[in-house]
Amino acid sequence: MTGTTRSAAPETPETRETWSHNTGFILAAIGSAVGLGNIWRFPGVAYESGGGAFLIPYLVALLTAGIPILFLDYAIGHRYRAAAPLAYRRMARPAEALGWFQIMLSFVISVYYAAVVAWSLSYFVYAFDLRWGEDTLGFFVGDYLQVGDPVISTSVVPAVAIPLVLVWVAVLLIIAAGVANGVQRVNIIFIPLLVVAFTGLVVRSLTLPGAMDGLNALFTPDWSALTDLNVWIAAYAQIFFSLSIAFGIMVTYASYQRRKANMTSSGLVVAFANSSFEILAGIGVFATLGFFAHQQQVEVAELEGLTGPILSFVTFPAVISEMPGGNIFGVVFFASLVLAGFTSIISILLGVAASVQEKFGLGRRASAILVSVLCGTLSISLFSTTSGLLALDTVDQFANNVGIVVSAIVMTVVVVWVLRRGEVLRRHLNAVSTFKVGRVWVALIGILVPGFLVVMLGQKLVSLVSDGYEDLPAWYLAVFGWGMLGFVVVAALVLTAIPWKGRDDLSFRAWPELEEEQR
Repeated sequence: MTGTTRSAAPETPETRETWSHNTGFILAAIGSAVGLGNIWRFPGVAYESGGGAFLIPYLVALLTAGIPILFLDYAIGHRYRAAAPLAYRRMARPAEALGWFQIMLSFVISVYYAAVVAWSLSYFVYAFDLRWGEDTLGFFVGDYLQVGDPVISTSVVPAVAIPLVLVWVAVLLIIAAGVANGVQRVNIIFIPLLVVAFTGLVVRSLTLPGAMDGLNALFTPDWSALTDLNVWIAAYAQIFFSLSIAFGIMVTYASYQRRKANMTSSGLVVAFANSSFEILAGIGVFATLGFFAHQQQVEVAELEGLTGPILSFVTFPAVISEMPGGNIFGVVFFASLVLAGFTSIISILLGVAASVQEKFGLGRRASAILVSVLCGTLSISLFSTTSGLLALDTVDQFANNVGIVVSAIVMTVVVVWVLRRGEVLRRHLNAVSTFKVGRVWVALIGILVPGFLVVMLGQKLVSLVSDGYEDLPAWYLAVFGWGMLGFVVVAALVLTAIPWKGRDDLSFRAWPELEEEQR
């Protein structure tokens, strides 16, 4: 790459590293989208939101919000050939701040997301001898995480810190190797391996006693749920969070695509592959929970811990302990979590590293080292301590349910209404793709999506302000919740104010040139 030098000439395809082929881009984008949330979030959300009936709002949300915003990310990255800050700056200089807001969200998410990958790596090892014993909850929060009171602890837990260091070293090596030689190669190996491993888990789970009871609990439709606004909000939220959209990741990935890459067809493959994996995960998880309920002689509805980390690190270990051949099932399950989480965190860090590289004129390796060391240090300091679980849960709640939603609202309003780039980006997608998008796409990203997200954000803000979160002290939420969001805003403004030392963006000319585009 040529990020260490200035260039007075217009950027050409040869001056930016690209994916070796479209399959590499698609697998990397799928790797980013398919993460831990697909496995531990979708099944529980679907179950609690109408079962089989939930698939209707889920599909509507995919078609009206998920794919349109994914296309928007692709269009911005591919047309303006840069990570989010520089891509938005090339649209209009003040918009750079929006790019940094998205990248700082990625920065925050990467810091805590790596900790969950480290937990999965630990449990992959523990699964060989079922080290968690019979009291899986006590082992997870006590013996393993050593959870204490909601304070800012400096007591490092070695069992978390050691795998966390390994995760960050691996991330550094892959990001430093580049897009084609690092990120692409990892995803070409990991994504097929993940699909094969998880498909094997699903097949095994379907043979267990009680599996059909679990599937009936998941897919039996509650049609009355379709009249509940909260169910529709849950569907849009699930699609939104699972596709890795609106916080700079897909903008960066698309910027490394070749000039004449087929963007919309690739986007459809990524979106439907992600949703297919979510449904596959739902089948596997609830078939396994059906077996657990059968063993406990209770109904599936009476089980606890059907979503989030508790599902993966408490409920599933308990199931594995009672399952014939549980060791093998556990090893494959936690290996799948590691693969899914690792491909996602690589995509998150690539956007941050690319943004730093472009802004400060650093080389690829220098930016990878700087970003990985900084993120890794914060990650180990905050999330491998005895207060790590509470801090992680709080930061995740505010980053995902407030930060990313705000980012999407601002992005759609700025691009469509303030900068008037909706039609330009639509024509760009149509110029390079076989699947054409009509003017309804601009209406979706300019009206429907921000309108619905405002409702979703308003509901969440009212809940957080009036009820707090998980009975945590107000000062704790002020530090790790609202304080984190304040940090993202301030950091975005500071980074925007720093003069550019990398490529001179004024030399850039978008391709193909369109008459509607105005500076």
